[in-house]
Amino acid sequence: MRLIEVAPNIWRVDKTSTPVARSTLPMPNVISDAMPPTEQVDGKFYTSKREYRAVGRALGLTEVGSEKLKPKTRSSGDRSVKAARQAALKTAVEKYQAGHRPR
Repeated sequence: MRLIEVAPNIWRVDKTSTPVARSTLPMPNVISDAMPPTEQVDGKFYTSKREYRAVGRALGLTEVGSEKLKPKTRSSGDRSVKAARQAALKTAVEKYQAGHRPR
């Protein structure tokens, strides 16, 4: 980056755009299935990610980063909880309006 003078005593930073780094391969956005030989818990070495993951799933293992998390449930989604909260707020407001002040 360099400074350039666009008017007398008015300077700007020259932001030359650089192209995004891309691979010279014909398909740079494709992830290969090949991997270095890796041992699974069954003692065999695998060079294919697909086979490696299939054996792990068959043995009941969870690959970190690909596990399916249970959807979170909202605590405020239950109508009885919402009704109880509204009733508690209504009671608190009525007590305050009646002059009750906690010490």
